[in-house]
Amino acid sequence: MTTSPGSPSTALLDRPAPERKPAGAARIVGVGTANSGTSYAQRELLDIFNIADPKVRSVFLNSAIERRYLTVPERDTDGNVITELQGELLAKHKRIALDMGARAVRACLEDSGFELDDIDYLCCTTTTGFLAPGLSAHLIREMGILPRTSRIDVVGMGCNAGLNSLNATSGWAVANPGKVAVLLCVEACSAAYVIDDTMRTAVVNSLFGDGAAAVALIADSPDAAYAAPDVPPAPGSPRILGFASHLITDAIDAMRFDWDDSQGKFSFYLDPHVPYVVGANAEQVVDRLMSGAGLRRSDIDQWLIHSGGKKVIDAVRVNLGLTRHDVRHTVSVLRDYGNLSSGSFLFSYQRLLRENACQAGDYGVLMTMGPGSTIETALVQW
Repeated sequence: MTTSPGSPSTALLDRPAPERKPAGAARIVGVGTANSGTSYAQRELLDIFNIADPKVRSVFLNSAIERRYLTVPERDTDGNVITELQGELLAKHKRIALDMGARAVRACLEDSGFELDDIDYLCCTTTTGFLAPGLSAHLIREMGILPRTSRIDVVGMGCNAGLNSLNATSGWAVANPGKVAVLLCVEACSAAYVIDDTMRTAVVNSLFGDGAAAVALIADSPDAAYAAPDVPPAPGSPRILGFASHLITDAIDAMRFDWDDSQGKFSFYLDPHVPYVVGANAEQVVDRLMSGAGLRRSDIDQWLIHSGGKKVIDAVRVNLGLTRHDVRHTVSVLRDYGNLSSGSFLFSYQRLLRENACQAGDYGVLMTMGPGSTIETALVQW
């Protein structure tokens, strides 16, 4: 059947498509952090756990970590650390995570000028324990957050999970402009330790510490983004421009948390080749992130990389052609806290803001690495 010119169907076909307004952008408007237990020097931990093996002591003392916050097990009458069963570790995780998480959220709200009742969405991320109902439900009840609050829990994704969760949280904020979304990364690494005399365990036990970090996000309305799409937000409130991910499928078992029959608990494994695998794949995901925005690496003013360990940081720095100054906060967070898993990059972000080094229009790249093996990145602009 043919349609004559001017008929309704032809008019519809000829009508220009309506101009699409760009979506509003989510902005990070507050950050807060917290730690649990006591800060220990690496030498103190070697003494507490009675570690005498010179090879293991060398791993601890050459880790580029000076101190870590941990909640160490109690000791028996002979001064030996008491072994914690898996059930006890899960209870420990719940207790530590709720305490740290609540303090990080309150610090974040104070920094952003919001109140508990302002929270519309809560995303909680953890890998060091499991709860059902999730941590978000427990925090809503314990903190007195409004029960109507939308929530989600991201569990088991590892050190990269902070950026996976930021992606989901910013997406919710953009879909609900003007509403407050809070992302909380809380890792009670003290509740995920295995104590034995193997080098595998020594590497893991030399790295991780307890920490929680929260950020508050709010999105501009689409009309605001359409009216002034090129106007950057004020310093201290970066706009999230995009994300890029890369799963290294050949290294899916290089970082894993699995059951250890001999210990009767979960145990974390790190392949010694992880730093080199991550470093070798860092360029392609970062360049993809850059190309999506029409940028080059030289356009990036600030780099915030997960404090995964000295070798990981060095491998990423070398492969991306970064300076030591570029990773100064990544290195200092590792030195003062150890590897805080999913929240490490937010500790670095907080240090960057306190430095007052960001200018309006500056671009920043956030990068996390973890099980999968996975590299997650995000592009922000101040």
